[in-house]
Amino acid sequence: MGALRRLTREPIDTTALVDGLAGPGDGAVASFVGVVRDHHGGRPVIRLEYHAYEAMAAPELERIAAELTRDHPISDLALVHRIGTLTVGEASVLVAVAAPHRRAALDACAAGIEAIKRRLPIWKKEFYADGSEPAWVYAPGERHD
Repeated sequence: MGALRRLTREPIDTTALVDGLAGPGDGAVASFVGVVRDHHGGRPVIRLEYHAYEAMAAPELERIAAELTRDHPISDLALVHRIGTLTVGEASVLVAVAAPHRRAALDACAAGIEAIKRRLPIWKKEFYADGSEPAWVYAPGERHD
């Protein structure tokens, strides 16, 4: 596939990205898919809006991919983050890594999602079922799960 890094407004086809990642020398593919959940802080959530500073986010995805490739013995990777409006259950982020061995794939996958959450200039706005004022709940660099 060749290291895929992108922001997208389209749904993330997690199956196609994960299934197409491994080459003939790979023995492992590790992936993380973040999905929109129906609650946050005890409040029912009906949708999210992801906003990005795209001029900074695209190069930062490139840097993250380069670091993962440099620091881990991996063969290929996919880093995809959705922007725009998402509903409950939709994939918001995908990190998938192919490697000859499982430990490298698992370690790189974990490092990838942590780097994206810590460094990517993407903000999340939650919309609540009770119709109350939407809230910005994330800024880059803050701790969040």
